[in-house]
Amino acid sequence: MPSETYVLLLALFGLVVLLTAWLPMVLREFPLSLPIVCIAFGAVFVWTPLSTVVGSNPLDSRYITEKLTELVVIISLMGAGLKIDRPFGWGNWNTTWRLLAISMPLTIGAIAVLGWGFLGLGSASALLLGAALAPTDPVLASDIQVGPPQSGEKSEVRFALTSEAGLNDGLSFPFVHLAVAVALSSTTGKPWLSDWLLFDVFWRLVAGAGLGWVTGKLLGYLTFHLPKRAALARTGDGFVVLGITCLSYGLIEMAHGYGFVGVFVTALTLRAAERDSGYHASLHDFAEQIERLLMMVVLVCFGAAIAEGSVFGALNWKIVIAALAIIFLVRPLAGWIGLIGSQISGKEKAIISFFGIRGLGSFYYLAYAVGQASFVRSDILWLTVSLVVLMSVILHGIAVTPVMRRLEHG
Repeated sequence: MPSETYVLLLALFGLVVLLTAWLPMVLREFPLSLPIVCIAFGAVFVWTPLSTVVGSNPLDSRYITEKLTELVVIISLMGAGLKIDRPFGWGNWNTTWRLLAISMPLTIGAIAVLGWGFLGLGSASALLLGAALAPTDPVLASDIQVGPPQSGEKSEVRFALTSEAGLNDGLSFPFVHLAVAVALSSTTGKPWLSDWLLFDVFWRLVAGAGLGWVTGKLLGYLTFHLPKRAALARTGDGFVVLGITCLSYGLIEMAHGYGFVGVFVTALTLRAAERDSGYHASLHDFAEQIERLLMMVVLVCFGAAIAEGSVFGALNWKIVIAALAIIFLVRPLAGWIGLIGSQISGKEKAIISFFGIRGLGSFYYLAYAVGQASFVRSDILWLTVSLVVLMSVILHGIAVTPVMRRLEHG
C-alpha cells in the first residue's frame, strides 16, 4: 500500500471515529439515526476524488463481510445482555417468548414462501432468505432498546425489542443450517434431517445456552466475587468486556454451540452475578462504543457500495415489492399474531410489531451460508437482503424518535 493511501486511510478513520462520538449527541433530538448518516457518508465519499485513491471496498469480499459483521453482532449482543435490568424468567420475559416462539417462525415461513413463489427462488435459497431476514438486529436497533444498566428503563416496548434482538439472532441459526443442508443435499443426495435435528438444532442450541451460562457464572465469580484485591471489577476497565465477549464466543464455537446465543446468555448471567454493581455500566459503555465504531465502518462501506452501483445494479420491480412486503406486511403481521393474548396495550403491540429492524445480522447469515454451500440465484438473495436492510435503516431510523417520544410522553 503506498504511503499516501495509508495516510489518507488514517485520516478517514480518524474522521469516522470523531463522527462516531459526535453524531449521536447531535442527532438525539432529530428524526434521523446514526446508521442513515453512515450510509449517506459512504455514498457521498464515492462521489469525491478520494475514492479512487482508497481502492476496493472491503465488503466486496464475502469472507471479510462475514467476519466483520460477526464481530459487530457479538459485541452488540454482549452490550444488549448487560443493559437488561429485568431478571431472566418465564413470566418476566413473556413478550419475548411470544416473539421468539410464534412471530419468528411465522416470519421465516412467510419470507420463504415469498421468495419461492414470487421471486422464483429454489427451496434452499428461499429458506435462507427467510432465515437471514427473520431476526431483528441488535446493532441497528440500539435507538429503540433499553438504556444503560440501572437506568430504570421499564418500557415494555424497549425491553421486548432488546431481548428479542438478543436471542433471535442465535435462534434463527438452525434455519440457516437447514437451508445449507438442503442446498448440499441437492448436489450430494445425502439424507440430512436426522443430522440437522440432533446436531444443528439440539446440540448447538443446548451447547450455546449451557456453555453461555457456565461461562457467565465463572466470569461473574472472577469479576465480582474474588477477594477484592483480585476481582476484575476492581480494575474499572471497560475493555474487559471485549475479552469476555471474545472468550465466551470462542469457547462456545469450539464446542460447536451457537455463539450468538451463548454470548447473550453469558451477558445475562454476568449481569445477574452482581446485578447492582456500577461496573456493569463501564462494561456496557465500552461495548457500545466499540459496537458503534465498527457499525459505522460497515455502514460507510455499505453506502459506498450502493453509490458504486455494485449492490443494486440488477434491481428489479419484483425485489422491490418483496422488500416492501417484508417490511410492511410480514413482520408487522407476524409480530401482531405473536402478541395476541398478551397483557400489553394495542399501541405497544403495534410498535413492537412494526420495529422489527433488519441489519448487519442479515448480512452475516447470508455471507456465512453462501460460504458453506452453493445457492441458486444467490444474487437475488444479496439484492433482497441489501434492499430490506436499507429500507429498514431509513424507515425505522426516521420513525423511531418521534414514535417513542409520543409513546413515552403521551
